[in-house]
Amino acid sequence: MFGSNFKIYRQHDAMQCGIACLQMVCHHYGRDYTLDALSHLCGATTQGVSLLGISDAAGRLGLQTVSGRVSLEMLGKATLPCILHWNQNHFVILFRISHKGMRYHIADPARGLVEYTQQQFVDHWVGTYSCGEEKGIAMFLEPTPAFFDCGCDCEDGASSETAKRSFGYLARYVWMYRKYFVQIGAGLILGSLMQLILPFLTQSIVDVGIRNHDIGFVWLVLIGQLMLTFSSTVVDFIRRWLLLHINMRVNISLVSDFLVKFMRLPMSFFDTKQMGDILQRMGDHGRVNSFLTQQTLGIMFSMITLVVFSVVLFWYNVLIFVIFCVGGVLYGLWLASFLQRRKQIDYDVFECQAENSNKTYELVTSMQEIKLQGCQQRRRWEWEDVQAKLFGVQIKSLRLQQTQEAGSIFINEVKNIVITIVAATAVINGDMTLGMMLAVQYIIGQLGQPIEQLMSFVYSLQDVRISLERINEIYTIDDEDKNCGNRCRYDDDNKGIDITEACFKYDRHALHNTIDGVSISIPHGKVTAIVGASGSGKTTLVKLMLGYYPLLSGKISVGGTMLNDLNPIWWRSQCGAVMQEGVIFSETIARNIAVADGEIDTKRLAEAARIACIDDYVESLPLKYNTKIGRDGMGLSQGQKQRLLIARAVYRSPDFIFLDEATNSLDAQNERQIVENLADFYCGRTVVVVAHRLSTVRNADQIVVMEGGRVVETGTHATLVAQRGVYYTLVKNQLELGC
Repeated sequence: MFGSNFKIYRQHDAMQCGIACLQMVCHHYGRDYTLDALSHLCGATTQGVSLLGISDAAGRLGLQTVSGRVSLEMLGKATLPCILHWNQNHFVILFRISHKGMRYHIADPARGLVEYTQQQFVDHWVGTYSCGEEKGIAMFLEPTPAFFDCGCDCEDGASSETAKRSFGYLARYVWMYRKYFVQIGAGLILGSLMQLILPFLTQSIVDVGIRNHDIGFVWLVLIGQLMLTFSSTVVDFIRRWLLLHINMRVNISLVSDFLVKFMRLPMSFFDTKQMGDILQRMGDHGRVNSFLTQQTLGIMFSMITLVVFSVVLFWYNVLIFVIFCVGGVLYGLWLASFLQRRKQIDYDVFECQAENSNKTYELVTSMQEIKLQGCQQRRRWEWEDVQAKLFGVQIKSLRLQQTQEAGSIFINEVKNIVITIVAATAVINGDMTLGMMLAVQYIIGQLGQPIEQLMSFVYSLQDVRISLERINEIYTIDDEDKNCGNRCRYDDDNKGIDITEACFKYDRHALHNTIDGVSISIPHGKVTAIVGASGSGKTTLVKLMLGYYPLLSGKISVGGTMLNDLNPIWWRSQCGAVMQEGVIFSETIARNIAVADGEIDTKRLAEAARIACIDDYVESLPLKYNTKIGRDGMGLSQGQKQRLLIARAVYRSPDFIFLDEATNSLDAQNERQIVENLADFYCGRTVVVVAHRLSTVRNADQIVVMEGGRVVETGTHATLVAQRGVYYTLVKNQLELGC
């Protein structure tokens, strides 16, 4: 049971190694769960999945776990498989120790099944040295009776059955362009029929024209072949043009549908996915499109050719037909033997390309900071290490391909030699004419290509299944509004925000809450300031009010309506927000301020720029509001970016304003002017301001002081200073209050 046939499950991205390991353990003990199902029980964070998270999920599945730092000796006596913390940033499965503790068999969700020597294993696993022993972190799992109970907890409707990745949803793209597919199919059949005539014409040239010394007949046949070739070329040209047309349309539809789904995902999804993983999934659509519009139609043509010419070959000579079939079967078996290794390499390539995309993107976008800090060489070496890793995987892929091609060529050449000998013998014995022999050679040549295309199609089928698994992972995630209501109005006109005993943490398995029992009331028409030291939970609280994440417990209501009952898209349309990570888009200043759909209101645009004190700067530019800014345009200072973001929030003229450190990059004069302008704009609106620079919030109607995720003080500037508590400690240095 612990042999090399240990079932390996691959992670779909860098954050899923722990979940994939748990999936392998469950399969080993007889229960199959999908990555999607286990993700509901063991959600990944920006750092992946913690050992505590795996343990918690395993317990809910009915697996008893014991974790800790163990030595090699203890590991050798333990029950396998177990989960190991690998390279201090990854999880793998140890499923077998052989050769008296000298060989360690690892199931790595990123690399597949790997065997290590003891020293190699120690280098990857050992993290500490204590009590004279080298130790690493391991988790041992054993099933309890609850594990085999069919009613075990698999929440959120996640199925414990292995997911079947079907191609059913691709059928609708075929149906959309069925007219063109029918035309292409007709062209394929017509092309096959034209090719079918050619071997008979070749035979007639030799057996009739040459044999009877009739040059006129030879010319007639050659003219016929020329006409057929011309007609076939025209049909092929039209078919390829239609195929290109379909290819472009299907590709746009595939990626567009993916983006529609992508934009409906929860905010939390984007916290846990790396840029490279997302880009690789978008790139996977190229595979799917190529398979749908090229390989599928190509194999249809190949199968028609294979069937038609096989019948003709059988009619010419049964023995040659049998030899061809045997050679084809051997060729197919040879190529099929590479499927599993190709699959493993494909996962490796995906992982390396995702890492390469991340590193390259970071290198390019951070070049100014890299040069400023003088770390060019180290960053270049890090990038080169990734390139070397990617090169190694590509070399492995090339080596496998060369081995496969060498064997394929050998099998085909041997088959062709045997067929030539048999055909020549038949001609000598008078069982076949020379023209028939030439026709047979032509047919064999035509049959070789469909066989190769068939096996190429099998490889493409394997590739596209892997791509569909990665793409389908996105489609199986619930939309942001699935667990929310669809209400687009409040219960009353008092548009205040009430938070009651709110608790939240980013990692559900963390020991402490990021927001812990917060209860505050943010009145309508007033300015509420939230202050506190870094890490106290201010930004997280704002994100919760904006519906970024669901609460673990407690409630948030807006205008008397539970936030969960409001449509999140509609709710955010009522809000103007400036977040710390606000983005300037690569488009005009006007469109950066008026980012919403619809035409730009020039009066509102000018007013928003005035309130944000950016109007004078914009008017000084040659193109004014039509000046392109952002990554592909003119650069802006941090203060200009913040003023532009403030103008964006003001332009929406929302009922709710959220400003998270919106003025921390501004000079005192600009900040004072903007604060004065905003004071008038705030009238009749619910305003929440987060700030470290406490001089910007001293005039707020209400100040909420946070510490360690809790609200520790609430009041006005004057009352809080008089209390000489946490708020007083925060402001005394900034405002020079004294002791």
